[in-house]
Amino acid sequence: MSKACYYETLEVERSVDEAGLKSAFRKLAMKWHPDKNPGDPSCEHKFKEISEAYEILKDGNKRAAYDRYGHAAFEQGNGNGHAHGFGAGFASSFSDIFEDLFGMAGQRGGRGGRERGADLRYNMEITLEEAFSGKTAQINIPVAVTCETCSGTGAKAGTKPKTCSMCGGAGRVRQAQGFFTLERTCPGCQGRGQMIETPCASCSGQGRVQKERTLSVNIPQGVEDGTRIRLAGEGEAGVQGGPAGDLYIFLSLAAHKFFQRDGADLHCRVPVSMVTAAMGGEFDVPTIDKGKTKVNVPSGTQSGRRFRVAGKGMPVLRSRQTGDLYVQVVVETPQNLTKKQKELLAEFEKLSSGDTQPEAAGFFKMVKDFFGTRANSP
Repeated sequence: MSKACYYETLEVERSVDEAGLKSAFRKLAMKWHPDKNPGDPSCEHKFKEISEAYEILKDGNKRAAYDRYGHAAFEQGNGNGHAHGFGAGFASSFSDIFEDLFGMAGQRGGRGGRERGADLRYNMEITLEEAFSGKTAQINIPVAVTCETCSGTGAKAGTKPKTCSMCGGAGRVRQAQGFFTLERTCPGCQGRGQMIETPCASCSGQGRVQKERTLSVNIPQGVEDGTRIRLAGEGEAGVQGGPAGDLYIFLSLAAHKFFQRDGADLHCRVPVSMVTAAMGGEFDVPTIDKGKTKVNVPSGTQSGRRFRVAGKGMPVLRSRQTGDLYVQVVVETPQNLTKKQKELLAEFEKLSSGDTQPEAAGFFKMVKDFFGTRANSP
């Protein structure tokens, strides 16, 4: 049975460049890898075919030989190809692709044991007033810092870490699985490439110790709920002298007793008397900048009407713009009336007409017409 064309196996044109070839292999390897298709024996054969094709075509010299002689260039005794048997360098040449396939990225330890410290998260609640004006906050966080006794090496003073004998300092060991070889983190040194024979007594060989640290955090004007502030290098110290991680401050805004926020705009509800709504008037409204502003209510104002006060909202983050304040009036129905008040309201009701209550008059006329139409219908 003749072998399939390597280009057809990888589903690419003969003119494909190196990037396109690699992309095609990644896609097919993800699709046909046996671990992605448990219980399907044909997948291992298919995966081997596409791996063989890529092993040849990714090498410029092998690809040229294949383009000229086809599969005959790599038959036994006719070249230096290894299409039928992958050597120890197979996993190395495909390491970046295997990381994508099997999630191995980030498991390798750097030579010398220097690992980046972990990032930290700190949740901070602030008030709406603090978000309006900005503030500088002092926070205390427990964090792993570099051990001063051993300067982060993890080894006792006067000694040094030694190269791991299991991985030779590479931080990785190779393991054969079927027809290919994979690399994994060295279990002896946990990927660091070094072993500490005499650990530092202060940090027990970790190169880090737990300590509470006080930091100053600048919160700019206009921050919103969920804003994230990054403090570079303020996370945990790296392992054995590695770079420190970052600290992320996540802000949340406490509920306000008067204002509700919508982006840069503020909203509030203010109750007004029936008389003020009917005859007109004005009232004072507090503003977020600790001041106050007057709102004029025209006669005949209905409950739910909103009034806009320009420029009295929140500042926009990293901008000179400012939002607005929206005041919604709610007409309050009188309660606990005296006898005199009830008499006056009853007199007012007698004098009322469709002109004084046009919305109610229009509604009841519509209801009357509706029932009149039903009564006259056959």
